[in-house]
Amino acid sequence: MLTACGFHLRGSVAMPFDTLYIPNAKGGIALELKRNIEAGTNVKVVDDPKAADAILELSGESREKIILSLTGTGRVNEFRLRYRVNYRVHDGKGNEYVPMSIVQLTRDVTYNDAEILAKEAEEQLLFRDMQSDMVQQVLRRLAAAERPKPKAS
Repeated sequence: MLTACGFHLRGSVAMPFDTLYIPNAKGGIALELKRNIEAGTNVKVVDDPKAADAILELSGESREKIILSLTGTGRVNEFRLRYRVNYRVHDGKGNEYVPMSIVQLTRDVTYNDAEILAKEAEEQLLFRDMQSDMVQQVLRRLAAAERPKPKAS
């Protein structure tokens, strides 16, 4: 008997639209989303919203650093890094592929005053990693979206 683990390479992901417009895809998560959509899906990213079947609207992106715990002497011992993105996908005519959604990721990181530069570098690396994870989550949600039903007039 032959068995397999079920592993297969990630192929092109099918989306419920053929063309997509991403406003302000010049940097940050918008640019990374654009690159991943172009590389890993059947969707063409266009520069004109009128030529797009769908519009990916990023309405907010925030990064927070919250004190999680203190030492007995009142020094910071741990931080929680929080990365949040608000977005929606619509067709520009009032129909929604994905309603306004919030995706939030958190990471906990220890802190040490003696390693300030290393901890700052670690923080930046974690935020970059969280952005990559965020892009993958948004792509999975887009792939699971359904074509909107036209609103009755």
